[in-house]
Amino acid sequence: MTPGHRLFTSDDIRPLAERSDLWGAWLVLHCWGVIAAAMALFLLWPNPLTLLLAVMIIGSRQLGLAILMHEAAHNALFKSRRLNELVGDWLCGRPILADLTAYRRYHLKHHRHTQTDQDPDLVLSAPFPTTKSSLRRKIIRDLTGRTGIKLRAQQIAFAFKTAFDPDIEPDADGLSQAFAGPSVGRSLLANAALLVLFTVIGAWWWYPVFWLLPLLTWYQLVVRIRNIAEHGAVERTTDPMRNTRTTLAGPLMRAFVAPYWVNYHLEHHLVMHMPSRNLPRLHDMLIARGAGERMQIGRSYADVLRLAASRPDHPV
Repeated sequence: MTPGHRLFTSDDIRPLAERSDLWGAWLVLHCWGVIAAAMALFLLWPNPLTLLLAVMIIGSRQLGLAILMHEAAHNALFKSRRLNELVGDWLCGRPILADLTAYRRYHLKHHRHTQTDQDPDLVLSAPFPTTKSSLRRKIIRDLTGRTGIKLRAQQIAFAFKTAFDPDIEPDADGLSQAFAGPSVGRSLLANAALLVLFTVIGAWWWYPVFWLLPLLTWYQLVVRIRNIAEHGAVERTTDPMRNTRTTLAGPLMRAFVAPYWVNYHLEHHLVMHMPSRNLPRLHDMLIARGAGERMQIGRSYADVLRLAASRPDHPV
């Protein structure tokens, strides 16, 4: 499950795999701090432009929470397992209606079976490349909230079903993208706490405007872009250098699409227990050792999306 051992020695990896409680705390505080700053931006200068900007920033940091939950699922956010479980679940996963335990089980299966028929993420990457019109429709569904509402409805329906039959498995097309688990009770409790907090410090309407609206719209779009960039339109092979993609990202893309080094996905698959902050160093190590030509590297997210939409609308 850690194919990087064929490329690196233990001495190469050990210093890069070191966990840090200070780093973990800083990343979680940074994520929530950016969310608060985006809200403050609109409250200081209320107009349609700052509202749009706040929704985009908060939706991107909701993806940031999902990324930090993912890090905790690999026990890489903090040194102790207890902190990874507690913070990764309650401060990262539950506010975006995600279940750390269920996600870990699902995600480790993805690592074991990447781009094979047993990969639970295959349903997300298999449709690509698709046509421009198909990708355009997906983006419109994301930005208008149709995707988010559908996934939330599936999550609630699945939770209701498992209340009567705990052995039911989630449908292939929905819960994986939402990072959702079979239980929504704790997630609803976390969101109720957010509603109370917003009401105490401002007004109740902050919750639907500054939390639900980004979660149902921009967050869904950036989750889709992340899924496409990581495994869309790559080779169906067990070679980790070819079945996973790293996408180069500048400051703007890191702010709005790829926070917390999530774009270094190939490197993560090579050494999945490495804290994300060190993945750029692992990338540089691979390039220095001449592995760049073997690697799936997207020059930009725009290039990856063009590749993902490269199938002709009207084949000749």
